[in-house]
Amino acid sequence: MTRRRRRFACPCVAGVDEVGRGPLAGPVVAAAVILPPKGLPRGLTDSKALTEAERERLDVKIRARALAWALGEASVAEIDAMNILQASLLAMRRAVAALTLTPFAAWVDGNHAPGLAMPVRAVVGGDGAVPAISAASIVAKVARDRQMVALDAAYPGYGFARHKGYGTAGHRRALERLGVTEIHRRSFAPVARLAEARQTVFDYTLR
Repeated sequence: MTRRRRRFACPCVAGVDEVGRGPLAGPVVAAAVILPPKGLPRGLTDSKALTEAERERLDVKIRARALAWALGEASVAEIDAMNILQASLLAMRRAVAALTLTPFAAWVDGNHAPGLAMPVRAVVGGDGAVPAISAASIVAKVARDRQMVALDAAYPGYGFARHKGYGTAGHRRALERLGVTEIHRRSFAPVARLAEARQTVFDYTLR
């Protein structure tokens, strides 16, 4: 998902962050953002420290003012196949690869960084300290939240529009009542336990 198709070299740094490592359902989404040296949107910080309205407002400004931005994601199937850490790194690589500008370096939030074709620096707490990473966290958060709202219509009763796939009490109750869907991460213990319990009951009824 990019703004333009052509790629150009850029003597600039991309901020990279992901959203959605913890939820029981839905993809993990990453964003890569290259900000201009001046004219940064005010209020950039970790997306988790902002209200939904603040994130939406900043998302519009970031996309409009960024030199380049792009999204990447890893599906539920990929998360279950390779684990959430590797899937998160894959989403980051896809986001950077989708940029229309090629940065000379990338700064990534956290203590794990994906292998990229340029130098990479992992910055613990970067989403609250480095503007480009803050911008990436906001763009990724808004994009993933919108996906989960759309999935709420496809899977009524689970409350995805409210909890965005996180393991809230309401989500767990819905799982117990309605069962596991194809957008739930079966490699995550709460989902795996429920799926196994339901399969055990099903097997017993067939005896």
